[in-house]
Amino acid sequence: MSSVTDLFARTPQQPLAEQLRPHELSQVVGQSHLLGPGKPLRLAFESRKLHSMILWGPPGVGKTTLARLMAEAFDAEFLALSAVFSGVKDIREAIQKAELALQQHGRHTILFVDEVHRFNKAQQDAFLPFVEQGLVTFIGATTENPSFEVNSALLSRAQVYVLQSLAEEELGMLFDRACHEALHGMVFNPGARALLIGYADGDARRLLNLLEQINNAAISNNIQTIVEDFIQNTLSQGARRFDKGGDQFYDQISALHKSVRGSSPDAALYWLCRMLDGGADPLYLGRRIVRMASEDIGLADPRALRMALDACEVYERLGSPEGELALAQAVLYLAAAPKSNAAYVAYNEARAFIRDDKSRSVPEHLRNAPTKLMKELGFGREYRYAHDEPEAYAAGESYFPDDMKPILFYRPTPRGMEGKIGEKLEYLRDLDAKRRKN
Repeated sequence: MSSVTDLFARTPQQPLAEQLRPHELSQVVGQSHLLGPGKPLRLAFESRKLHSMILWGPPGVGKTTLARLMAEAFDAEFLALSAVFSGVKDIREAIQKAELALQQHGRHTILFVDEVHRFNKAQQDAFLPFVEQGLVTFIGATTENPSFEVNSALLSRAQVYVLQSLAEEELGMLFDRACHEALHGMVFNPGARALLIGYADGDARRLLNLLEQINNAAISNNIQTIVEDFIQNTLSQGARRFDKGGDQFYDQISALHKSVRGSSPDAALYWLCRMLDGGADPLYLGRRIVRMASEDIGLADPRALRMALDACEVYERLGSPEGELALAQAVLYLAAAPKSNAAYVAYNEARAFIRDDKSRSVPEHLRNAPTKLMKELGFGREYRYAHDEPEAYAAGESYFPDDMKPILFYRPTPRGMEGKIGEKLEYLRDLDAKRRKN
């Protein structure tokens, strides 16, 4: 029987993801656009010339692994900080360690900062002098777009490399390696293998964690052959990898919006369901759908805006999953509707004009005159009541300030109902022209 001392002396078993972490470049799965022959990071390894860099990509694609491999390849000290848990004090301590490594052992230091986008400007600026001195080679890892999240001063001193999610074939290679090297005796049928790779969603670390979870459950239940039902029963139906505040979120919103604008109902429905499956707030999606109705359909089909608003109201009343069907219906309608951005363009042009223009007075004939004094001052005196005019239109009347020439902001398209609107406005302009001639 083991003593208490023995229990505390045992070394905890490493997670599967750590056991299979590559120790040489040839073991890295994926990122062939950076690590293949003649590609940028492969050349950096082969030239043995270190440079500071930002590794930008989704979780589980090898950012930390590449940084560690560089330290091994260049025989450099490897210091790691997490921006989630570290502050300026930790940065100073890391720099002191780098100075000691150089003074006592003549070794250069790679300073790896995970989630670097979480550091504020002051914290990011703290690295600059030491990067410029060459004391450390800075490697930052981020899941966010460094153009927005990393200071320009630090960004200008680092090369940005974009890492990609692993393809199914690449995840399959990692899956087979894990089964061969660590999960001895465990057999997956083809459907179970494909299902688990699908759950990983391009994330190598997620795949290995899921494999480990399945392996532990199989051992507990004395099961050696894994089938689809066992995986579905063992794993909680967690959402796909989806960052509700990061680039994946905004990329998918962009894809949804552009699919609607491009009149592709099937693609629009795909992206809507991807986001719902990933845990996006349905009411946030509803607000974006309302925006699409005004920005991309506009007066070509005014019903689109009402349908988008109705979909939001239905979701607020019914919740999920019933309310999500209303959002899907609205997205399909908007994608199939005639398109016009004329209202959107007109609004932006008018806002830009007013921003740059001086403040102009309301013409007297357009002013209200509720008091005797206002009437004596002539407010509203020459106003022409449109309903008393032929065709309920005061031809030739101007509604702009007196010292401003009329500007054409709104230019209807010939599509959908807006085509009729354009014909009507053209007819009214003809009436204006005839009035001025007379």
